[in-house]
Amino acid sequence: MRLQGLDIFRGVAIVLMVIFHFCFDLKNFGYVDFDLKHGEFWKYFRYLIVSMFIFSAGISAQLAHKNGINLQKLLKRLLLLGVASLLVTIGSYTQFPNTWIYFGILHFFLLVTIIGLPFLKLPKISLLLGIFIILGYNMSWINMHWLYLYLQETLSLPKFYTQDLVSLVPWFGVYLFGLSAGYYKLQEIFLNIEILNKTNRLNTLLSLFGQHSFIIYLVHQIVLFSIFYTIKLIY
Repeated sequence: MRLQGLDIFRGVAIVLMVIFHFCFDLKNFGYVDFDLKHGEFWKYFRYLIVSMFIFSAGISAQLAHKNGINLQKLLKRLLLLGVASLLVTIGSYTQFPNTWIYFGILHFFLLVTIIGLPFLKLPKISLLLGIFIILGYNMSWINMHWLYLYLQETLSLPKFYTQDLVSLVPWFGVYLFGLSAGYYKLQEIFLNIEILNKTNRLNTLLSLFGQHSFIIYLVHQIVLFSIFYTIKLIY
């Protein structure tokens, strides 16, 4: 049985993501001068969106494997994420050859879907490790820069900037929080409130967005780019 509140939570994240990318496209096509790379607002706006997606993914992983690892669901998810990640990398390279995406949100989900499996039934360890990762990152104890330096020349990774980067540190910590929350069914407390269970157009629409977030993620930029590109050609 699906929890409508969780779908709505993910649906809100999708809406915020589309707004962010709409603003990105406005900047990319020269209509505005937002500082999306360095602006404080845009940085924390992105943090919020990514956190919502990753936290909800941790909860969803617990729901998917609540009776033990569902191999069929796992293999299907890995296949979809693998293909989608490859398409994102190829597509970004054609559009942004100097700042192509080598480890974005889909690449992140592909990896944590695998390495998160041992933590499904270890909620306390997940919580403590999540705290350690996030605290360690913010205190500059741990990061993934060493791996980037090791692979940059070998894989010809972008040197200064990439269009999307969701590093394992600190974001795996947020995923572990989601695993821990899902194990203790905290979503049934915080995402099962009355306002999220009402039957109205807004909830229905957000729930629909949440249920189809993967598809929306894949196609929304294609649609936005097509619209902006068409407008640019016309005017």
